[in-house]
Amino acid sequence: MNIHEYQGKEILGSFGVRTQRGIVAQTAEEAVKAAKELTEQTGTGWHVIKAQVHAGGRGKGGGVKLAKNLKEVEQIAGEIIGMNLVTPQTSAEGKKVHQVYVAEDVYYPGDSEPEEYYMSVLLNRATGRNMIMYSTEGGMDIETVAEETPHLIFTEEIDPATGLLPFQARKIAFNLGLSGTAFKEMTKFVTSLYTAFDKSDSSLFEINPVLKTSDDKILAVDAKVTLDDNALFRHKDYAEMRDKREENPTEVEAKEVGLNYVDLDGNVGCMVNGAGLAMATMDLIKQAGGEPANFLDVGGTADAKRVEEAFRLILKDEKVEAILVNIFGGIVRCDRVAQGIVDAYKNMGDAIKVPIIVRLQGTNADVAKKLIDESGLAVSSAVQFKEAADKVQAVLS
Repeated sequence: MNIHEYQGKEILGSFGVRTQRGIVAQTAEEAVKAAKELTEQTGTGWHVIKAQVHAGGRGKGGGVKLAKNLKEVEQIAGEIIGMNLVTPQTSAEGKKVHQVYVAEDVYYPGDSEPEEYYMSVLLNRATGRNMIMYSTEGGMDIETVAEETPHLIFTEEIDPATGLLPFQARKIAFNLGLSGTAFKEMTKFVTSLYTAFDKSDSSLFEINPVLKTSDDKILAVDAKVTLDDNALFRHKDYAEMRDKREENPTEVEAKEVGLNYVDLDGNVGCMVNGAGLAMATMDLIKQAGGEPANFLDVGGTADAKRVEEAFRLILKDEKVEAILVNIFGGIVRCDRVAQGIVDAYKNMGDAIKVPIIVRLQGTNADVAKKLIDESGLAVSSAVQFKEAADKVQAVLS
């Protein structure tokens, strides 16, 4: 589950991680009020106005701007709130901004120059261990750093039996070229950051940049946090951070009815039982000259109600030109699935305006094929993968 920057900073702060302080605002008037509060709390004279959307690269799209007085705070917040923010991580339409984060300016003058670093905590799936990835090149796209200067990216793997050890935190601070107070501050920061990642059951922390201020404080200027959905039962307060406005509405609807659905950009809708078969079906569609419009796993029960809900979800996508139903009857019998498809088709009436190809394999597959063929509906049946691919290709051409 993705959360907003301000929510990520709340989690980090609860574990002792120093962050750039700020207040969220829904309107330009609230932004001015927040700026005044921040000035009282921190003494900051300038404020950074940040769009709160689930996407990176906000600054490149005009979603992060510096305000040097209250008039600019109101003006910038008014421009950002309500805009469709387009970044390298959004679609061409962008994401609508519903709120902004009014943050303190932490790039103030002092005894030394501020420096930016990159740091993330995530699982290394190759080793089954958590790792901290970090670089001296903060504020840049880490992909660009990896491609052009890979020697500037460091990783530190953590043994799950011991957790992050003190020497590892010191090693990270050393590799970042720090010394004195900044060195000590970085070791504390890294230790608290890893504790936050571990205790919050997160799947990703990405802090870009981590800032060394001019007076040698270390703090998180940004916070991209992804929480593990499977662990939210342990964190009821985190579950409440979910912002459905940031999610695909069809995916939200699917989750509410217990379907595993991911929206894609293709023209052939998929209805499958089992994630592995769903991936193979998407490959099948590509092979047939189409593009999958979605990933949809209906699970082990594919009765009429569940099939109807799946059809309605798929048909919400206007780009869908055909639907391929690919069910393996192991737990569920194929004839029951076939009957469910027939009943759902009849219940939906004229709502289905695209060709449907049904491939049922497994228990009672022959009975299921007969049910489909004799239903009198505009549904094509198939038994073999190749046969289904050919029929998809035929309807697309």
